[in-house]
Amino acid sequence: MEKKKFYITTPIYYPSDKLHIGHTYCTVATDAMARYKRLTGCDVMFLTGTDEHGQKIEDKASKAGCTPKEFVDNIVEGEHGVLDLWKLMNISNDRFIRTTDDYHVAAVQKIFKKMYDKGDIYKGTYKGKYCKPCESFWTESQLVDGKCPDCGREVLDAEEEAYFFRLSKYADRVQHLLEDTDFLQPRSRVNEMVNNFIKPGLEDLCVSRTSFSWGVPVDFDPGHVVYVWVDALFNYTTALGLFNDRYHDYDHYWPADVHFVGKEIVRFHSIIWPAMLMSMEMPLPKHVFGHGWLLLDGGKMSKSKGNVVDPYILAEKFGVDALRFFLMRTFPFGSDGNFSNELLIQTINVDLANDLGNLLSRTTAMVGKYFGGTLPEGCRTCAEPEPCDKELCAMASALRSAYETAMESFAPHTALAEVFKVIQRANKYIDETAPWALAKDMEHNGARLAHVLYNLLEATRICGILLSPFMPDSAEKMFAQIGADASVQTWESAAQWGSLTETAVVTKGENLFPRIDAEKALAELEALEAEARKAALPAMEFEPFTPESVDFDTFCKSDFRVVKVKACEAVKKSTKLLKFTLDDGSGVDRQILSGVHAYYEPEDLVGKTLVAIVNLPPRKMMGQESCGMLLSAVHTERGEEKLHLMMLDDAIPAGAKLC
Repeated sequence: MEKKKFYITTPIYYPSDKLHIGHTYCTVATDAMARYKRLTGCDVMFLTGTDEHGQKIEDKASKAGCTPKEFVDNIVEGEHGVLDLWKLMNISNDRFIRTTDDYHVAAVQKIFKKMYDKGDIYKGTYKGKYCKPCESFWTESQLVDGKCPDCGREVLDAEEEAYFFRLSKYADRVQHLLEDTDFLQPRSRVNEMVNNFIKPGLEDLCVSRTSFSWGVPVDFDPGHVVYVWVDALFNYTTALGLFNDRYHDYDHYWPADVHFVGKEIVRFHSIIWPAMLMSMEMPLPKHVFGHGWLLLDGGKMSKSKGNVVDPYILAEKFGVDALRFFLMRTFPFGSDGNFSNELLIQTINVDLANDLGNLLSRTTAMVGKYFGGTLPEGCRTCAEPEPCDKELCAMASALRSAYETAMESFAPHTALAEVFKVIQRANKYIDETAPWALAKDMEHNGARLAHVLYNLLEATRICGILLSPFMPDSAEKMFAQIGADASVQTWESAAQWGSLTETAVVTKGENLFPRIDAEKALAELEALEAEARKAALPAMEFEPFTPESVDFDTFCKSDFRVVKVKACEAVKKSTKLLKFTLDDGSGVDRQILSGVHAYYEPEDLVGKTLVAIVNLPPRKMMGQESCGMLLSAVHTERGEEKLHLMMLDDAIPAGAKLC
């Protein structure tokens, strides 16, 4: 009989920032689902990878003094890079795609040309708002308080020649897909997509750029590169062999059973992606599931906010399986979750140390103490089972069904909750049956004691099978301790009470989940994280302090004022100078020229709050008058001079005097 096929993907990671625990969250969830499906006997394809093109990558590479390819190679393949982290977290992906792979590039060019030939891609001019961090175009009405609705950052005015995809053509079909099927999950995401994006009117989508070159070239129109979402989204199909000879299993695995994605890219996967597939006349994925974010102090983890959590530190301190378990057990997968080190330690202590670890340790210890590590034949059955025997047996026997229902609904947290109901019942069973009391009279109670311990081993075995997708290494160690060989680690045997061999060899091994001293661990974590932050800082050199003194009265003559940047532009024929039009609170615009173009693009500075000395005599620079000087800080990093303009809280009004 042919195995049932199951194709699951994570969104391909955009390698421009430091990896943190939030990135790990989605990939661990996808891995757990893939392992679960393999456990049930499915033929699984689990894809992950990296989305490596775009203006942001090009800019970061330029600032790093390397080519874009060198930049992404280091983030993907370097120490603590994407591949390194997935190896650490025991991610069992079957395939890894990079959008810089030659086969993908060639396939995207064919896809772009096919949609162009169909008339679904046409040339025009883009004029509107652009968010560089998100690489997203927005209309004025879509902005929130004038800023990007996804990330809340400032947007730029943009205008350039571009190709557009006729997204509006497919609006009705996409709305039907969302409202009348279970394509997008959880259901709460549907109203957001329909009400916020489709009903106001879907605009055609910009799908090429001319303002940067790091992307898939449009082979029939030099100067254009394919813009991010055509390039990125079709990875799910090119990685199977669509329009390339690298792989040959597109017909076998497509359509995908589910794309797991973060809620910030649900719009692209639930509106743009199906519309493009409709254009290509390709089957649609069966499901898109938009999970929530891990939040820290109420906000999304972000390198720019300085609130990332390092998975390497947590894995080293608590173990990979404990970290994987915590991520899947603690947070409902479709909702946001508030991460904290305190919650991590509490979950490990309560669920893994107190409940699971205690059950395994006590059971194996008692089998060793009372029966030398091997129970007698006949221990599986009992002539007169007690109510607590029947209850434990019934709960464990029914566990697989409840677990399966939760996993098929993409609710790993619920599946784990069902497992721990049985684990908690088994611990209660120990207290009810009191094996230590039975052991006092082995002549009369020996058979009863053996049956009790067999029941505990069997409940542990079933729970171990269903925990294996989440904690694969720990499950193997559990099986070794209770003497469960490969034949009783199967999906089928998880629903068959009594599968464990009566005379299995039981060994009291290492304590898999020792209890954590919370106060000590938190202090150590704080020290480790501080050390990691310090190590991440670049080696810097600073200007030496001047030995010359300035008298106080002379210093007080300098007038430092808060200024707001109203406009900023490059000075013609100068590679260094930017011309600032500033609000200094006087009611008359002030013009200052500053040699900061090597460090800032003019559009990035509009709206910023800076500090200027305003009582310097005017001077000519490149034929233009500069009335004052902007304050900045300079240091040398790895032999390269760096400059940072002094920026203040935007709440401080223009004209405020620094004192």
